This record gives sequence, C-alpha cells and structure tokens, in this order.
Amino acid sequence: MSTKSPALNPQTIYAGIQDHYGSAAAANNSNSNEYGHTVASAVGYTPSELATAPSESNLGLSCGNPFAIANLREGETVVDLGSGAGFDVFQAAKKVGREGRVWGIDMNDDMLSRANAIKQKIKAENTTFVKSKITNVESLEDTMSDCVISNCVVNLVPEGEKQLAFNEMFRLLKPKGRVAMSDILIKKELTDELKNNMALYVGCVAGASTVEGYERYLREAGFEDIMIVGDNSDLNVYNTASVDGTEAGCCGPVSAKTTSCCGGKKTDGGDELLRDLDLNQWAGSFKIFAVKA
Repeated sequence: MSTKSPALNPQTIYAGIQDHYGSAAAANNSNSNEYGHTVASAVGYTPSELATAPSESNLGLSCGNPFAIANLREGETVVDLGSGAGFDVFQAAKKVGREGRVWGIDMNDDMLSRANAIKQKIKAENTTFVKSKITNVESLEDTMSDCVISNCVVNLVPEGEKQLAFNEMFRLLKPKGRVAMSDILIKKELTDELKNNMALYVGCVAGASTVEGYERYLREAGFEDIMIVGDNSDLNVYNTASVDGTEAGCCGPVSAKTTSCCGGKKTDGGDELLRDLDLNQWAGSFKIFAVKA
C-alpha cells in the first residue's frame, strides 16, 4: 500500500535550505569553477559578464540572468534578494560603479562568509552583505533601491510567506523602481511525491509558483507593467554539466560524495527520484520584470 508523502512545513523547509546551501557554500571542489561557468553560460550569462565575476562566487546556482532585463545604470542602488556567495552582487557592483551601491541579502552564514571573503579579496567597497530572510529585511530602509534583483531564490520561500517577499520588494523600491528576477516556475501541478520531496524543494522546483501565481503576488504587492517570459533553458543542465558525476547544481541530483543545493548526502533515496526526472516537463526558467506604481 502506498502512503502519501508528508507535507513539508516552513520550519522543515528553512532547516533544509540552511543545511544544503550552507554545504554548497562551504564546498571547495576543484571542478566548481568549470561547473559554475558551464551552468551560468547555459542559463544566459554573457562571456563578458562571466569574465568580470569572481569565479569563486559562481557556485552554479543560477537559473537565469536577471541583468538581461535589469538595465542597471551608473550610480544606482541595487538590492539582491538571496545573494548567496555574491555572484550577481559583484557583477551589479561593476555595472553601477563607484557611485552606486549593491546590497546582498542572504540568511545563510556560510554563504555570507564566502561572499564577504570574496569582497575583501577583490576590494568591492560598494557592496554590503546583510543577514536576513528576504521576507523581512529590517535593516534596509523604505524606498532605498532603484532595482531589486533575485536569481532562483523566491521559489524557496514557503508558500504561505511568498507574498511577504513581494511586499518587501515593493517596500524597498523607490517610486518607479523595478524588479528584475530570474526564477523557476512550474508548468503543471506537481504530484504530492514531488511537491513534498525535500531534495526537489531545495532544488528550486517543489516550492515554485505558477506564472499566474507570480502575477498575482506582484499585483497584490502593488506592481504594474508586469512581464513574465520563459527562457527556454534546459533545466537538466545541472546534471549534464557535472564534470565527474559528483556535482550537481540547482535542480539536479547529488551523489553520496557531494552536497549541493538540490539535496545533501544520499540518505533517503530522494536523489534517485531526481536522477530519473526530466525537470523540463514540470518546470522552466523565467525572467520576471515589474515596476513599482
């Protein structure tokens, strides 16, 4: 007799996110630079963008390129929600220049430690990293940002808290400020087995919204001029980009040797489920743009 998979609660979700992304941040795999470069190229980063980003900040966790729609300008203030090791923060810092400012927001200590170490190494003085959930960034003032970016992070927020994340984007933006995001959205309803699989949740799929859901969150927060467009990226790149079968990124399975954003050391068979799953049938990478009314 089959049993229904138990639903994941917010406490379990946040614990899983902390564990898996912390392990990803602390990892020092010799193949990581090649892997991260392959994934980032596949999801839309240009050679020049990759050349200006510190390679150790690229953990292969992106699902798109928010800069393709952000149109960042010199002197602007940018907030990156879910900044990880700073991959997008350091690129944004180059684009806004010395007179600009970029704030990276992340709740994971290991990610923040890695990002700050890179900041010191490259002397990125116009960047600041803040520890916080993206649903309530208390240390940042209202209307302080020209642009909010985010890359494959909002899907990780538990469903009951997602609206808070969009409300926070609206609060942080100046009037007529803009949101430019890349995220995973689902194409069809997930089965209970997939929806309640922790490896698939921290892998950015099980907690993803529909396009209609994203539009609703944005409008409820107060945004207008909403645009949501599919990237047609191959989500299975996180598996195929693996150099030796022991690495996987945002949406791929993991081995017993390595921990990634899509699951930890093999303990419950969840990675076998993911290894046989064609993620493109269930989800896709999308670019999201909206303007504060």
